[in-house]
Amino acid sequence: MGLGLIASRALRPAILHRSSRVLASQNPITRTITSTPELQNPEAATAQPDSPPDLPPRTPVAGARIHFSKPDDAIEVFVDGYPVKIPKGMTVLQACEVAGVDIPRFCYHSRLSIAGNCRMCLVEVEKSPKPVASCAMPALPGMKIKTSTPVAKKAREGVMEFLLMNHPLDCPICDQGGECDLQDQSMAFGSDRGRFTDMKRSVVDKNLGPLVKTVMTRCIQCTRCVRFATEVAGVQDLGMLGRGSGEEIGTYVEKLMTSELSGNVIDICPVGALTSKPFAFKARNWELKGTETIDVTDAVGSNIRIDSRGPEVMRILPRLNEDINEEWISDKTRFCYDGLKRQRLNDPMIRGADGRFKPVSWRDALAVVAEVAHQVKPKEIVGIAGQLSDAESMMALKDFLNKMGSNNVLCEGNGSHPCADLRSGYLLNSNIAGLEKADVFLLVGTQPRVEAPMVNARIRKTVQATHAKVGYIGPATDFNYDHQHLGTGPQTLLEIAEGRHPFCSAILNAKNPAIVVGAGLFERGDKDAIFAAVETIAKLGKVIRPDWNGLNVLLLNAAQAAALDLGLVPESSKSIESAKFLYLMGADDVNMEKVPDDAFVVYQGHHGDQSVYRANVILPAAAFSEKEGTYENTEGCTQQTLPAVPTVGDARDDWKIIRALSEVAGVQLPYDTLGAIRSRIKTVAPNLYNMDEREAATFSTLLKPELSEKMSLSAFGSAVENFYMTDSITRASKIMAQCSATLLKK
Repeated sequence: MGLGLIASRALRPAILHRSSRVLASQNPITRTITSTPELQNPEAATAQPDSPPDLPPRTPVAGARIHFSKPDDAIEVFVDGYPVKIPKGMTVLQACEVAGVDIPRFCYHSRLSIAGNCRMCLVEVEKSPKPVASCAMPALPGMKIKTSTPVAKKAREGVMEFLLMNHPLDCPICDQGGECDLQDQSMAFGSDRGRFTDMKRSVVDKNLGPLVKTVMTRCIQCTRCVRFATEVAGVQDLGMLGRGSGEEIGTYVEKLMTSELSGNVIDICPVGALTSKPFAFKARNWELKGTETIDVTDAVGSNIRIDSRGPEVMRILPRLNEDINEEWISDKTRFCYDGLKRQRLNDPMIRGADGRFKPVSWRDALAVVAEVAHQVKPKEIVGIAGQLSDAESMMALKDFLNKMGSNNVLCEGNGSHPCADLRSGYLLNSNIAGLEKADVFLLVGTQPRVEAPMVNARIRKTVQATHAKVGYIGPATDFNYDHQHLGTGPQTLLEIAEGRHPFCSAILNAKNPAIVVGAGLFERGDKDAIFAAVETIAKLGKVIRPDWNGLNVLLLNAAQAAALDLGLVPESSKSIESAKFLYLMGADDVNMEKVPDDAFVVYQGHHGDQSVYRANVILPAAAFSEKEGTYENTEGCTQQTLPAVPTVGDARDDWKIIRALSEVAGVQLPYDTLGAIRSRIKTVAPNLYNMDEREAATFSTLLKPELSEKMSLSAFGSAVENFYMTDSITRASKIMAQCSATLLKK
């Protein structure tokens, strides 16, 4: 057998040579000529290297952008033959995204540390003996990456088979269905049948509180939630327990997840292990209509998407905005939506002689309000805008009261005598994203963890990345990063201003010091003296320079910045006590004990909250999810809400109600449309006209004249007593009530 094989191999060239001669003799015209110019002229070949073929430009995945801090550090890699330039230090997965190739992944997340434990992102790299995990492999110069070879595909199919081995087949009853990464990847890399015949493992569900529902048998141990809780939320609540097939995620002891950002684990979980408890079994994601809008529960203005079905808001999700909230939102923002359908005001009502409210028509209600407004002196007419008011309604309220002869119009949270002369005196001047450049923070009378969780997340991110120092003056509170509690009141502030406090050296030695003052101080009688002391510290520490403005005010409410821009400043600091006609536009935190007993109170708002009990007339208005309105956040960025659902009952937009009232009262306002009222706003505050733009304050607070006001030595208080209930919507929310009862138990 062996000799025969050798003989056949030896005879084959001779047979081939003979057959080619026969073919040539049969067809003498046909012959093949091969030309190799490189062999004839080797010098020309070396002078002209092979130029790469012209490849069409590719679009990066999800709009991925790269920034070269040092152009010299740029390296070139080849992804499926496509050359791409990236900064040194990027991973192979990030290089593939820039090249427009989407690599499947479960454990990798761009805002979390790299774990490299799901192995779904395997790719082939030239000269590597086996596939590499692209999320953990740094890209090297000249690296040739192949993402769709049979080797890479087979490796991912193997990983997927192991992941599905213990995963329950309950997609029809899983809330993640339709937006599940595991579903999507199993369509691409999964098999149509399983080879695993043993019993699947099961895991006991954990109780993480009233917001996050757990089905831990679905967990694939990607550890995203553990890394988020530890790195972003700053709580050590979640961790990995056990090993091997007994490995599971849970809390070390039976405790709830107490972070104010806990709902974000729902978004980053790639499977149905962590889902929304209030949203459980309510709707499928393909049934919902998404509306891109903004949040108004605090002054940050987080970008959100309201998912609705018919007239009902079903859930709220975050939208990506690198400058404001990145891709996280607070639990209050995410879960307050059920308050939008509870305790709503549907019809105009007038309080009768028996003290009960009776529904009436809009014509009758407006006629009564206009008649009473003309019976009182102009100076006794007072208007108060609530903390959820948009710029259009506040402009209309101010114009209406001015036409009635009154200038007593104010906004909740700004105090009875706010200083609205310089925008830098009430804005977050270094802006939210700019806080990451700071290396020392001095927090004065503010608790950002409950006042503005997204600003607090930025400060924590900076502290974790650069070990920035944080000094805090105020009542004892719980921070989720290292800080020094310097004192509780103005006495400590004076010591720093006079250079007698040890923390002064940290401010003086800092490159970019940041001072953050809480808006809760606006309510204090000695606020001007406190701000004067803060400005003294700013001068000493060179906090304000042409290239850096670190003197910041952290506002509490969505309406505050726009109200001060529009000039909602009362003529008298005692205007409420002397009011005979009080117009409350969504203002529910006004101290009604100050209001005279004979005052006529009009409440215009969307919820039957605290101020309704004192009102004589109720005018139903639209909530932020039902109207188009302009809001300015704490850093001075103008954004707008868009209507996601129809209004409730006979409710109307705030500015439309005031416009109709002005006509009934005989002092008609000169605008009928949203465009016209925005043109009016442009003449008063041009910065409120340009959407999604931040106009920096032109003048510094250091230009203010010096004050000789005496400072009270009483300690600073807490501006937010209950994080989960701060306005009429959150106070009406059943979910927020559950959070308040379970998570705030001492």
